[in-house]
Amino acid sequence: MSNNSCGTSRIAGCKFTLYPMSDQFVDIILGVLEEVDTSKVWKDTDDVSTCVRGKMVHVFDVTKALFLYAAKTGEHVAMSGTFSIGCPGDTDADSYMDEADTPLNEAKSNQVSQEAGCKFSLYPMGREDYMDAIYEQIDLSKHRNVEVSASHYATRLDGDVKDIFGALHQSFDSVQEEVSHVTMSFTISANSPSNKA
Repeated sequence: MSNNSCGTSRIAGCKFTLYPMSDQFVDIILGVLEEVDTSKVWKDTDDVSTCVRGKMVHVFDVTKALFLYAAKTGEHVAMSGTFSIGCPGDTDADSYMDEADTPLNEAKSNQVSQEAGCKFSLYPMGREDYMDAIYEQIDLSKHRNVEVSASHYATRLDGDVKDIFGALHQSFDSVQEEVSHVTMSFTISANSPSNKA
């Protein structure tokens, strides 16, 4: 499949749920929503999850910032979700494709250091050699300042939150350049009282 049918000009999205393991979870979630600038993405929240859609750079910027700002409270926080691009019939957020590429939360996010663990799985849709695309991205992840390890049905990344989301973004972007429909599921956790094992 040629790049002409894919590319970064398409709408990307992420549907996720944020889990602060704290009796202050309401304050943490509301505080994070106030702190993160979501003006360059379309956003919809219900009682189960939040969906953000728009340019890929802004979808990853907002998702990373939401998790990072929740984790910097020191509470155990997890986020689980799915990134998607090229889903047939997805038209919400078309107007947000005119936004400039400069991420609104990046400068502030870069000031926060936060270790985390993440498991993710890439799903290139409609491709017989999907495992080759997945293995290629796992290899690339080894050069992105993150520790990469195998996990059942997923790849594990450990490191700074910013580097983890950078690896996720680069892997997702690389595959979607060649495949018309790609999804990527992930779960990331910070400040867990249990150890990595």
